[in-house]
Amino acid sequence: MAGPTTAKRSTPGPSGGPDGPNGADGKGRPSRVDTPPGRFRRPGPRFLLIALAALLLVAGVLWLLYGSSWLRAEHVETTGTDVLTPAEVEAAAKVPIGEPLVSVDTDAVEARLVRALPRIDSVEVGRAWPHGIELVVIERKPVLLLEKGEKFVEVDADGVRFATVVKAPKDVPLLRLEVDRSPSLKRFGPDRLLAEAVRVQGDLPPKVTADLKSMKVVSYDYISLKLSGNRTVVWGSSEAGEAKARALEALMKAAPKAGYFDVSAPSAPATSGS
Repeated sequence: MAGPTTAKRSTPGPSGGPDGPNGADGKGRPSRVDTPPGRFRRPGPRFLLIALAALLLVAGVLWLLYGSSWLRAEHVETTGTDVLTPAEVEAAAKVPIGEPLVSVDTDAVEARLVRALPRIDSVEVGRAWPHGIELVVIERKPVLLLEKGEKFVEVDADGVRFATVVKAPKDVPLLRLEVDRSPSLKRFGPDRLLAEAVRVQGDLPPKVTADLKSMKVVSYDYISLKLSGNRTVVWGSSEAGEAKARALEALMKAAPKAGYFDVSAPSAPATSGS
């Protein structure tokens, strides 16, 4: 007599299937059929329409920026000029009028301006949609003047000699570099001594700056100032500028009618004359 089987057979459902009537799950729904490995499902119509719309959008934007006549460089606007004129700046900028605005090389425009016009300290070049280029200029300001024959060389707060002018700007003090016989000339050349003079000018108290008429540099260790009212200040070197400025202010307050002030040793300042 045969014994029980070791494998349990599936009991067919009423419809003959192993999982019940009317389909694989007994509820009339077919079982999920996985896509065989290595085969790709074809994109549906909705996906194709979205992809086509995106492609048309990108093509339209590119045409608008580069191909149409709507977004082209048509004019240049310059602001921030003082000595320079907008016409001078725009001529040096050489903005390619008529080109697509997006393709204008703003870095190249900036480089041309700084190279052609040393008076420009910095310039910001931007696009003013839909048709403009904006140039925002910051000019160098002279803090000292060097005599050059009958002309004057303007020097800014960084010690840069940036322009030669026929007429001296108002309220800019004259700098005299009398260093031909200076024993420190071999160690500190004219450019270094010019930088030291600019440094001294930057350390002066505001009231002294307003009264400054000229500055004389004889050597690295001997810089003197000529103020309004025929007053003289011996500053010495550019070192310890803040301490010298405080000492000078104290001397001027204590002896307002003095004509000579020496702050070359700020810990032991001196004054004389009346």
